[in-house]
Amino acid sequence: MALNRSPLTAAQQVALVVLRTLVGWHFLYEGLYKLWAPAWSRAGAPLAPWSSAGYLRGASGPLAGLFHAVAASPLLPYVDMAMPVALAAVGLLLMLGLFTRAACIGALCLLALFYVSAIPTSGALQHGAEGAYLLVSKNLIEAAAVAVLLTFHTGRMAGLDLLRARPSRVDARPEAA
Repeated sequence: MALNRSPLTAAQQVALVVLRTLVGWHFLYEGLYKLWAPAWSRAGAPLAPWSSAGYLRGASGPLAGLFHAVAASPLLPYVDMAMPVALAAVGLLLMLGLFTRAACIGALCLLALFYVSAIPTSGALQHGAEGAYLLVSKNLIEAAAVAVLLTFHTGRMAGLDLLRARPSRVDARPEAA
């Protein structure tokens, strides 16, 4: 880790890099699972590849009409391929610490879409839900975590962004004797 010249302690940097890696794993796994795992019937027989159609049809947020229209449009197969690829790409980049700022922006865009598709407004436990949410959901919490990662440039703490980093003007000046 590049722990020198940072106002953060080594423990703070490690915590941020661990957070980036965990968020990255979550995105990568979600993407790979959607690419590789077929939908399963209740009897356990494979049905078809993953599709976003059910999620889009179930949208209830302010853009629900748009999501419903995409679910019924010829664009659906492209969305079904783009979503898991985007998830996996963002996750891999975050885990590697490569193009970390772009990966964080991509993650924030995806999380914003997930959040606005179904903003939790009832506060009640819904059928099949993991818990009861009122305005704050796991998508919003993960977006806040990604916003923290974006502000701290964690790819330059530990990651392949270290290989791409150019010295800043301060770093390029010769030291005074």
